[in-house]
Amino acid sequence: MDVLLKYRGRVIQAQDAAFIQSLIDAHPTASRRALSSILCEAWDWRQPNGQLRDMVCRSLMLELHRAGHIELPPVRCRPRNNVVERRKPVAIAVDAQPLRTSLSERLPLEIRQVRGTPQEPLCNALVEAHHYLGYTQPVGEHLKYLVWSKERPIACVAWSSAPRHLGPRDRFIGWSAEARRRNIGFLAYNSRFLVLPWVEVPNLASHLLGRLARMLPRDWERIYGHPLYYLETFVDPGRFRGTCYQAANWVCLGLTTGRGKDARSKKPNRPRKEILGYPLNRRFRPLLCGLV
Repeated sequence: MDVLLKYRGRVIQAQDAAFIQSLIDAHPTASRRALSSILCEAWDWRQPNGQLRDMVCRSLMLELHRAGHIELPPVRCRPRNNVVERRKPVAIAVDAQPLRTSLSERLPLEIRQVRGTPQEPLCNALVEAHHYLGYTQPVGEHLKYLVWSKERPIACVAWSSAPRHLGPRDRFIGWSAEARRRNIGFLAYNSRFLVLPWVEVPNLASHLLGRLARMLPRDWERIYGHPLYYLETFVDPGRFRGTCYQAANWVCLGLTTGRGKDARSKKPNRPRKEILGYPLNRRFRPLLCGLV
């Protein structure tokens, strides 16, 4: 088998490259963006929610072009990199009067999924202003939640795609590298968890984690078209003890290497963080390991 490369789980052979080149030749006026959509349609290459895997396909075609297997048309324009050039969220004023009360006195709380809604800028602004890491625009699948108590926002929680390589997590699940590659999309990462600094409600954080563990899988499958089997997060032990996660039955799995995903050496370049996990399904191991 004449394999040219493997990209995001797709094996590309010489005959595939020839097919792609034939599509390019058949559409001489098409841009690279248009060609990637044409190829996705030809392959019926789609995300679980039915949308074309357009960006992945475009990256694949670029890899083949750089390796000399196909000849793409010249770049017509270079769009702005929204991740690099993205402006910080605009500050939004909210009621910051101290809120010191019991959880029972604040119930019922309303948890709203706000990604793609008019309330998303408020969520972003609160995270930017009050979370120690600030706001970073997620890449890939992600959802954001605002928590309201009697028309006052009191917390923000963000979830995104999970890191691809995480030693303690991978050993805990017990999956192979191939199973991880196929099934990493069934994990979600709690990238931000913010209870606003003027809110002092005992047990609020663990209560929210418990409710979100039930809400998030339903919302994720409705929006992205596939289930979730496992949640994870990082906690900086130099700042926090992770008590709310422990109270919500999350499991501490070990520490990160402190190198980050793009490290060029084995030397730590950032604080090591605790890795915590929360299985959403009792059969999470066989489901993620591809044994069912």
